Amino acid sequence: MRMTRTLLAATAAAVMTIFSAPAFADGAISIIVNDPSNPYWFTEGEVAKAEAEKLGYTATVAAHKGDTNAESRLIDTAITSQVKAIILDPANADGSVGAVKKAVDAGIPVILVNAEINQEGLAKAQLVSNNAQGAALGAQAWVEAVGDSGKYVELFGAPSDNNAQTRSNGFETVLTQYPDLVKAGQEVANWDRTQGYNKMQSLLQANPDIIGVISGNDEMALGAVAALKEAGKLANIKVGGFDGSPDAVAAVKAGELQYTVLQPVAVFSAEAVKQADSFIKTGKTGVDQEKQLFDCILINKDNADKMTAPFTLAP
Repeated sequence: MRMTRTLLAATAAAVMTIFSAPAFADGAISIIVNDPSNPYWFTEGEVAKAEAEKLGYTATVAAHKGDTNAESRLIDTAITSQVKAIILDPANADGSVGAVKKAVDAGIPVILVNAEINQEGLAKAQLVSNNAQGAALGAQAWVEAVGDSGKYVELFGAPSDNNAQTRSNGFETVLTQYPDLVKAGQEVANWDRTQGYNKMQSLLQANPDIIGVISGNDEMALGAVAALKEAGKLANIKVGGFDGSPDAVAAVKAGELQYTVLQPVAVFSAEAVKQADSFIKTGKTGVDQEKQLFDCILINKDNADKMTAPFTLAP
């Protein structure tokens, strides 16, 4: 009898555990990023995957590396796999519209992260950094570092990504307030460290008297730092970055970068999955706006030690 009571109690406890446990989701979420060799996009994919698995989905991370054809093939795979949702960092503001439409026509909700497409009403949400705000924040810090007169150059990101022009415009909004600061050159380095290094060498050769470099992201900025160190010029030429990557934060601590602008990619990547989950379950993301901006934070020597994880600043 005692054994029977014990067995019944154990069975009842197990049943209560089943009914009190959270209702996990069923199905897969496809996460498509740009290039995970860049720590920013790696973090984007890993954070989204972890959040999806936390909510009970299976999740895969794939990369298109800026190639719209590869992106289209990955969308086809997601459709064939009958995923519940797609989290996409689009390859091209215009060129990714067709891929998003293809998924939507197949009945799969798409949530965009980091970069926008030039059409509203297709994606259920577009979550991006407030690039204009972040660029203005960085440009003001850059002026404080270099002063209000002299020649400088700019490293520009991928032209196919609206973020590149938005950041450049944000820099201009601030820097044109200082008429004695003259932009002597600008080169496209496509968010890439090696290209940043090569383009910095060319810019330095053409403009040996510059006082600073303002960059659209950290990878290009770190390439510029390497080129300037090699030329023995880093002590007199100030460089500013944008992203808040671990390497950039380390460079800020070392005095090689004046600052970096932290994009809250860890925040909006997790939020994108939560909104996808909400849409899967309710038909709504739970947010009124399709386009959602997340403010950036300046990282300099005053707060660089407060980074608790990649792209994550302690409150």
